[in-house]
Amino acid sequence: MTEGEFIDIEVAYAEPDYQVIVPLHVPAGVSAREAVRRSGLPERFPGIDFRNVTIGVFGNPVSPCAPLVQGDRVEIYRPLQVDPKEARRLRAARSRCRQKS
Repeated sequence: MTEGEFIDIEVAYAEPDYQVIVPLHVPAGVSAREAVRRSGLPERFPGIDFRNVTIGVFGNPVSPCAPLVQGDRVEIYRPLQVDPKEARRLRAARSRCRQKS
């Protein structure tokens, strides 16, 4: 890529009941962290600590410093509310109770 070249990317953030996808036209090689900043989402969702969230590209976690390429979708992951192992254990326990009834 040459200096001055731009790429088109998206930054996505989702809450349980809705999602926001922000299309951006940014300089080639912009970092994932900078894309999040440019998306305006930190101002739109002030209750989220965007400095400490996990960032990914198409479902794969990446470093905030990772350079982006044409067509990337940066995803901002919320912290888990329940540990997945604990949630599976609870579902299994409920299922066993239903089977005994």
